[in-house]
Amino acid sequence: MKVLFAAAEVVPFIKTGGLADVIGSLPKALHQEGIEVAVILPKYRGISEEYRDSMTYVSEIVVQMGWRNQYCGIEVIIQDGIPIYFIDNEYYFGRDAVYGYMDDGERFAFFNRAVLEVIGEVGFQADVLHCHDWHTAMIPLLLQAQYRHDPFYSHMRTVFTIHNLLYQGIFPYEMLGELLELDNQYYLGVEYFGQASFMKAGIQFSDHVTTVSPTYAKEIQTSQYGYGLEGLLTSLGDKLTGIVNGIDTQSYNPANDPNIYSNYQLDFDLKRENKIELQKELNLPIAPKVPLIVMVTRLVDSKGLELVIRILDEMLYYDDVQLVVMGTGDPYYERWFKEAAQRYPLKCAALITFNEGLARKCYAASDLFLMPSKFEPCGISQLLALRYGSIPVVRETGGLNDTVHAYNEFTGEGNGFTFSAYNAHDMMHTIRRAVSFYHKPEPWGRIMKNAFHGDYSWNVSAREYITIYEQVTSQ
Repeated sequence: MKVLFAAAEVVPFIKTGGLADVIGSLPKALHQEGIEVAVILPKYRGISEEYRDSMTYVSEIVVQMGWRNQYCGIEVIIQDGIPIYFIDNEYYFGRDAVYGYMDDGERFAFFNRAVLEVIGEVGFQADVLHCHDWHTAMIPLLLQAQYRHDPFYSHMRTVFTIHNLLYQGIFPYEMLGELLELDNQYYLGVEYFGQASFMKAGIQFSDHVTTVSPTYAKEIQTSQYGYGLEGLLTSLGDKLTGIVNGIDTQSYNPANDPNIYSNYQLDFDLKRENKIELQKELNLPIAPKVPLIVMVTRLVDSKGLELVIRILDEMLYYDDVQLVVMGTGDPYYERWFKEAAQRYPLKCAALITFNEGLARKCYAASDLFLMPSKFEPCGISQLLALRYGSIPVVRETGGLNDTVHAYNEFTGEGNGFTFSAYNAHDMMHTIRRAVSFYHKPEPWGRIMKNAFHGDYSWNVSAREYITIYEQVTSQ
């Protein structure tokens, strides 16, 4: 079976969020299961020179965008036996950022059209086109409307994965005709309050829709999380499946990760060395017995930061803990956490940056990992925390609910601490409960072992995707 992954970002080439981690890891797991996989993404200016110099020129074609004829260069890197194709167009992708431009609709309309043209040019006749989030969501519609007559494309099937329904790719409806030559017979399939939703098109015209956790698959069928598409999603029935993301457990491995201070497995003393070294680096008091709480997050409202702000002064004043917050985002939150670190320099550090190596040091050093998200389709951070033996404190939503299980002191089961209501003092009560167990060596050791022994790889999830590929290609 041949599967093409189309996505806007892929680790290690370009990353703004968890989507890139998925596309960097899942194809490898599928490849190990015997699937022939290729990946395609734009060639952004932000891709490092190291990778640009590794690219091999394949071909160049012209992609028609309405009355426009746009250049499309094709380059490739073979990584772990998987071809990664890059679509080169300086006009659309030679920019400093990945998203956030006024013409994002046109940029990614070009990318969607180019994906279908490029696979024909390079001869990758996929059985399944696996499209990810709104940036590739017009591919299933274009395939059905304009490519089915061509024998090369006639048997291709599509799977569309929703990584975050909040970001739908909503643009003026007129652009569909102007740029993609789609007429009004497709209006109901894309219309969203008078505009066009790329995300809706991906859901409507794909053979199967997946999202990144079973709980999130249920949540997006409600008005609270469906953003106007809950009716369409509910109508899919068994054509909608939630599959939990995994992580690259070879790269994220505390036993041999070169980024952390001391490598370790179940040796809690070696893990504690990481805490001491991070405390030194961040100019916090060296206190190996004080619980270190870490957040590695985008500083945006959906990550539950309002809850943290509500109780942080109370917690840092009264409780014997240290807190490290790492991330960038909304200037309001960046400023607030900087000021909190100034108010409590012996207890709090604010790292308003993102650095992969330093993030891994934070995972390795921390005792508790705080993730009180308002919503979280899957979440990668809690899986990384578990992998490094940092015990998550999370709200029971989306993938957090599927991957973090509350510790039960009576049975010894559970790998973290959870709370349900979006309430600041519920969160603080849960943090304090976690801290109370941290000071009890026997139950804390049990919780740590539960975290370390979990399987956070892509193996199980990859086989679930293969089952879906087999279903859609047999239809």
